[in-house]
Amino acid sequence: MAANPLPTRIDNNPDPRLRQVCEPITKFDDRLAALAQRMIELMRQGNGVGLAGPQIGVCRRIFVSNPTGEPADSLVFVNPELVDLTGSVEAEEGCLSLPDIRVVMRRARRCRIRARHVTGEPFEMEAENLLARIWQHETDHLDGRLIIDRMNPTDRIANRKKIAELEAAYARTARRKKPLTA
Repeated sequence: MAANPLPTRIDNNPDPRLRQVCEPITKFDDRLAALAQRMIELMRQGNGVGLAGPQIGVCRRIFVSNPTGEPADSLVFVNPELVDLTGSVEAEEGCLSLPDIRVVMRRARRCRIRARHVTGEPFEMEAENLLARIWQHETDHLDGRLIIDRMNPTDRIANRKKIAELEAAYARTARRKKPLTA
């Protein structure tokens, strides 16, 4: 049986795969490493700072991040778990699966993350501000949550038309795609 091809694009809301709770990754191999590299490429092409598996049709617990845009700063997180979330800060967020939508969200200012490298080796990191926000945003994706689920009433009204446009575009072009596996 041939392996599924690597993803070629970022999926937009309301693709139902964005709402799935992702399964843990159990196989750490070259295919997973290739998937992680492709995710970094797609994140960079989209001018994003993070990208999660479900955003590209991979319903597995993996995300990548890069807060600076420098290639050396790209990180891969497999089976991440956020711990020790502290503080609170409001800031604007966007999402590659919700183009042109920006919302103000309150998130923990600092957090720690436990995850695995693509090799399966466990690691732990701590971050604050932007990087902590990215990790929280991408972990939300792995749990089937989007920024529009957390937006305040003012942002909901301000983004109503853009959300409707995304829904209409999806309805016009929806294709039933089999989720990719990692």
